[in-house]
Amino acid sequence: MAFVSLKAWRARSAERAAIAARLKGEIATALALGPGDALSVNEIACLDPGCPDMETIVLVMRAGRPTRALKIRRLMEAVDATDLAALAAEEKTEPPPGAA
Repeated sequence: MAFVSLKAWRARSAERAAIAARLKGEIATALALGPGDALSVNEIACLDPGCPDMETIVLVMRAGRPTRALKIRRLMEAVDATDLAALAAEEKTEPPPGAA
């Protein structure tokens, strides 16, 4: 088992936080989120066959609606405009509040 110095860990954490913040801004714009909406972007391990080791999970929390979890099967730093367009299209498939 390799040990990571605290300095290296902090640098890596800062880099990951910057990538997540940039991506949150891009996703918020792509999804046209309003001031009452919130967004969370994280990477988690993906155990599905054909999936990379890690995938990006986006939690979309629109005011007055249930939280939706959307997946991008890429690392955060690999997400591109095509992924954002697909995410926006997937998010638009949600029925409006109160619809059955």
